[in-house]
Amino acid sequence: MSMAATDNKIDSSKALWYGIAFSFAFVFLIWASGAYWLDPGAFADPKPGIKMWYHWQLSEPTIWTKISAWLFYLGHQCSIWYLIWRAQTGKLRYTSSLHWENIAALGANAFFITLHLLQTHVWYDGLAGDTPEWTSQASVIVVLLAMLLMENQRRGLAFGVKAPFLKDAGRTVRKYHGYYFSWAIIYTFWYHPMDFTSGHLLGFVYMFLLLLQSSLFFTRMHVNPYWTIVQELSVVIHAVIVAIMNTEGWPRFLTGFLGLFVITQMHGLGLSRATRWVIGLAYIGLLAVVYSRPGTNHVIEAMMIPAFELVAVFILSFLVWIISRLVAPRTAEPVSI
Repeated sequence: MSMAATDNKIDSSKALWYGIAFSFAFVFLIWASGAYWLDPGAFADPKPGIKMWYHWQLSEPTIWTKISAWLFYLGHQCSIWYLIWRAQTGKLRYTSSLHWENIAALGANAFFITLHLLQTHVWYDGLAGDTPEWTSQASVIVVLLAMLLMENQRRGLAFGVKAPFLKDAGRTVRKYHGYYFSWAIIYTFWYHPMDFTSGHLLGFVYMFLLLLQSSLFFTRMHVNPYWTIVQELSVVIHAVIVAIMNTEGWPRFLTGFLGLFVITQMHGLGLSRATRWVIGLAYIGLLAVVYSRPGTNHVIEAMMIPAFELVAVFILSFLVWIISRLVAPRTAEPVSI
């Protein structure tokens, strides 16, 4: 797609806005093509004893159904991993314009996004038929935890207070997170067929934004705090709407993820103390409104997600610290992307 250039180079901020426009336009294409042409056939019945069952998988997949999903996934994954490796070994510096590797990553993601839509209409199934649903959800949860770990040195872990003993693990994650993040995002992307239900469409918007972010490594936009917070908060909309669709307790997702924003995420935006107090008081007001009907005794639900993530980030940091001591040499300064 055509993008404006600055000094004969493509500006990363303009690339970001074009990428966002592409993401929403493609989600509309998923809806339009699905509403008029998608006919997957019969879905498989839930297997006995499996609590988490992914409904959108065929009852009678063919060998080509599985081969197409896995082959295209591996092509997508390996191409992005190669570009990340090339960028790191090339010792690129952070700039306001795109590197060649960024342009290639944007092109590769756009190509495989389009290929996935075609694959869905021809064979439908993604990776869900061969892997359990919890793997997709857990991979994205670890991404959110890794963000907390990496951002600890900049915005702190709780109310702007840093956890100094997370520093070493945070440096290791900053160096290697591109490989894990791209796996989690691309695996989850190919796990789902491009169906046109509300949950799928919202999920793909979120996936597209994460793929866009993963394509902007070594640019100023990749570390822009306002852009990164948009991605962290996008999970709120997706989680709440999916919970409503599944008749689950949506209040705990709404107040839980927004609680994490108040406790941790907003402290990296350079907001004044007065502004943070206003946001905090507004959040307390939200709690009063949301839990006025079920009763204030349920307000403890709001702390479930922040408590889980803040505890889990210490577990993750410990695992990263152990692994880094076992396999990573203590030599050069980490190169983050």
